[in-house]
Amino acid sequence: MTRLDLALAAVLVVVSGCRREEVTHFQVPKSQGEPAPAAVAPRALGTAAEAPEAPPLEWELPAGWTESRPGGMRFATLKPKAAGNVDVSVIVLPGPAGGELANVNRWRGQIGLHPIDEPALAAARKTIKAKAGAVSVFDFTSEGAQKSRLVAALATAGDYTWFVKMTGDAAAVGAARADFTLLLQSLHFHAKKN
Repeated sequence: MTRLDLALAAVLVVVSGCRREEVTHFQVPKSQGEPAPAAVAPRALGTAAEAPEAPPLEWELPAGWTESRPGGMRFATLKPKAAGNVDVSVIVLPGPAGGELANVNRWRGQIGLHPIDEPALAAARKTIKAKAGAVSVFDFTSEGAQKSRLVAALATAGDYTWFVKMTGDAAAVGAARADFTLLLQSLHFHAKKN
């Protein structure tokens, strides 16, 4: 290195060392918490009228089922009368929400099954005629000693996709399967009032 190179290097070190990185601090006051959503009493008829911009989806609860509105990603949680570990969720998302194959493979992964391809998807798809139109239904059971079962349906309206999914222990889901089919058959979109 020449003297000139050394001098330039020294100047660069001094100049860069003299620069001070500015750090900006922001203070955000602690929120007092958001008000808890109003509790929704279980009822025989669910409606998605509260979902922003989504066409309202309605259903009739089978006898003995209950409904709650937990908020967050879930539009509704339904509880079958069947004993055991079983959960039914209702979710609405804009657009195709990743597409049918991606959602089915995500559901399969939730119960420990490997992904499938388009031909296997077509073979697994059953269609139920609902008041809302044709609803695609998928029914999968895991392998192994503790079997899990997942039955999920997709319904579309406008630019939204509705997911109604029942999952849990294979025996409990099996016991609620007939009522779940009745629930799916009752799905219908309600015309928005102006």
